[in-house]
Amino acid sequence: MTPKALLTNAIDPANAFLEKQGVHSDDRARVLEMTIWGQESDWRARRQIGGPARGFPQFEKGGGVAQLFAATPLQLRAVCDELFIPYNQSDVFEAMAWNDVLSAAMTRLLLWQDPAPLPAVGDVQAGWNYYQRNWRPGAPHPNVWPAKYGTAMGLVQSAKVPFEQLRSAVGGMPL
Repeated sequence: MTPKALLTNAIDPANAFLEKQGVHSDDRARVLEMTIWGQESDWRARRQIGGPARGFPQFEKGGGVAQLFAATPLQLRAVCDELFIPYNQSDVFEAMAWNDVLSAAMTRLLLWQDPAPLPAVGDVQAGWNYYQRNWRPGAPHPNVWPAKYGTAMGLVQSAKVPFEQLRSAVGGMPL
């Protein structure tokens, strides 16, 4: 799947659903989510090569998955219910490998649980700092981040439907 398709078919629908759960999203969130997916998996790997992580954001069961079960249980349960995924850490962890909307929702929730405001679109360094604080990558690659950020920012800015319009269009529709 292309990065553009991931934005359109996973990140935007997940963000629109989470709006109904009180998790506000805008282009700052979309750019950061897309960049993280590019940084973690190059928008290609649903399973970490040589490691335990799952989904394009590369969550680990005892890391990001466990953190969201503790920090955002109501929102995560609503996502799981909507996607017919059993609400337990093992099933959610495994489902991230094949359900991109779940991975996108979890990406947004991990960013949302951070009390600091999302960095402004275009602030590459602040985005990097936000990512490092929330993902705590074992092998960070700061040299890759600017290119991934630029790709993500370009995709979000060129999207045919701005997120604010998508939010209105989705309304009460299920994912």
